[in-house]
Amino acid sequence: MQQPSVSAAIKQLEHTLGVSLFHRAHRAVNLTAAGERLYADVSRALADIERSVDAVRQRGQATHVTLSASSAFTYYWMMPKLHRLRAAHPEIDLRMQSSDREPDLDAENISLGIRLGAGPWLGCSMHRLADEVIFPVASPRVMAAARNLRSIPNLLHERLIHLEEPIRERPTWSQWFAHHGVPNTRVAGGLRLNDYALVLQAAVADEGFAFGWEHIVRNIIERKLLVAKPNWSWETGNGIYLVWSSGREMSAQAKQVRDWLISESDYPG
Repeated sequence: MQQPSVSAAIKQLEHTLGVSLFHRAHRAVNLTAAGERLYADVSRALADIERSVDAVRQRGQATHVTLSASSAFTYYWMMPKLHRLRAAHPEIDLRMQSSDREPDLDAENISLGIRLGAGPWLGCSMHRLADEVIFPVASPRVMAAARNLRSIPNLLHERLIHLEEPIRERPTWSQWFAHHGVPNTRVAGGLRLNDYALVLQAAVADEGFAFGWEHIVRNIIERKLLVAKPNWSWETGNGIYLVWSSGREMSAQAKQVRDWLISESDYPG
């Protein structure tokens, strides 16, 4: 648009609204308070429209596959297996996203997601990848230095690492002790972290005992970076699920990644 047309459109808008949107001075134009408010609100609305248009366009054009999972699942479960996916499907452009919340698969145009819980989830199809099994883990040095661990209550004398995610609710040490017949246990001390990948890094770095989600720590234990007490397992009844939208058709590439993930899981059938 030419400058005179812009000026005319602004004057018409001010006339329609009944307010001035600009302070006009010699060679200077600044927004009024009303102009600032309108600019902020309209900018947000236009940005939302632009994102929506981009998302719709990508649905028709995208050839990549997006997998949303926690940072711990991505790093410790997915990464050690990634070479097998590349070997089986070298043409697939896989993009992994980490999030501290459960994303909306449809609204955010996500192909596949990993969720921990009982399911089902509204608008999602799902496949159980593994059971939720939790047991204590620690570095070899911390495990060897621990005092008498012949009984579960003695673990209370050790430094414990706590996972306190800001949005997701996760099991606590108090719940784990209660499951093993040590009720009303108040575990006040220890290191508290808000991401499970950080919890595992702290455990490897000799900071204490951590929860070991079996499907996550399996590879770390095999590499001898952590030692576990699997005889003190807690099978919660929940599961780790692969989920995808039940309301839209999956791309051929997304189906291939889904089927590959299922083949790598504890429940490949």
